[in-house]
Amino acid sequence: MDRDLPRAPWPMRFPSAVRSALSWCAAALFALVLFLSTTYRMSPPFGLLRPVFVVGLGVRAALAVALALPAGWSLRRPERVLGVLLAESAAVALLLGEQAWPFHLATDGLIGWLAAVRPRRVAALSAAASFGVWLVEEVSTMGGAEQFSDFASTAAAAAAGIAIPWAVGNSVRQQRRYREALRAHAADRAIAAERLRIARELHDVVAHSIGVIAIQSGAARLVLDVEPAGARRALDAIEATSRETLAGLRRMLVSLRRAGDPSDAAPPAGLEAVDRLAETMAQAGVEVQVRRLGQPRPLPPEIDLAAFRIVQESVTNVLRHAGVGRCEVRIDYREGELDVEVVDEGCGSPPGRRAPGTGYGISGMRERVALLHGRFSAGARPGGGFRVAARLPA
Repeated sequence: MDRDLPRAPWPMRFPSAVRSALSWCAAALFALVLFLSTTYRMSPPFGLLRPVFVVGLGVRAALAVALALPAGWSLRRPERVLGVLLAESAAVALLLGEQAWPFHLATDGLIGWLAAVRPRRVAALSAAASFGVWLVEEVSTMGGAEQFSDFASTAAAAAAGIAIPWAVGNSVRQQRRYREALRAHAADRAIAAERLRIARELHDVVAHSIGVIAIQSGAARLVLDVEPAGARRALDAIEATSRETLAGLRRMLVSLRRAGDPSDAAPPAGLEAVDRLAETMAQAGVEVQVRRLGQPRPLPPEIDLAAFRIVQESVTNVLRHAGVGRCEVRIDYREGELDVEVVDEGCGSPPGRRAPGTGYGISGMRERVALLHGRFSAGARPGGGFRVAARLPA
């Protein structure tokens, strides 16, 4: 999972103390390079001038440390550090009449860092300011016409020295933004998938039970005065269906609230509940004949749940739309796959019964099967009636 998270440039992945240590190490290295760049040509004299030479080295070392000190805050405040280093570089060029190349190396590195961690406008302005300071230094240290003839090539080299770290830092920034966009897209897809899953579960749990309750309550109302025993049986069926629905909703809510610890949630329904479903449908007036072929065996939970939901939704559609009192459920345990088929001899797809693929029930079944890389079909039978078939890998 961590591989999918957007990663900051590598210094920002360390704790603040480590980042501070890295900054100060870079400042110390900068001070050393600055000191060596001004003293590597000096040779120690002999005699009485030797102490003066040592004092001069000490002064140069102290000056190099003072000039490099701002680099210790380069990771925290890169814009301010860049401004200070550019001012120091210009002052050295104007006062001493020579360019100090360590300043250019340091500012080029800061421009790359700014391009990686700051908006593009800030990095572009920093690069322009650095090139402007270089122009001032170049003009102030230019000695004559022979040096002016090399100005174009020197300017191109300086521009390349600024553009290359800026391009590298900008590439790092673009990769980070791309990874962030991928992460946001993946999060949106995960949220949408979870919403669809919850919607399917609610539809499968509630639609079946509400259909049974509606049929039973209508039957109870019709026979309430003439056959109290039949009304009592219908009310008993309504009570049992309501309790079963509440239990299913409770299981689903518990699994949602305890998503981090699924072991605490009650196991969802599976094909073992098909017989209880058939009893409930028989009380509602639809005889469900269940046929099991092959050798029944334990199935993966997602396959078991999907198969049961397909059977539940299909027989509910028979109850609500087919207008017949009988349907057949066939469950075939094949090698490596599971076939589920529900057929009835009703009126196919009349106005009261939605055409295949237009209702939430059939579309939900199709989505379940597609998520499991199976095959699904639903439609009117040539000889009359309706057929729902699913083949799931098991």
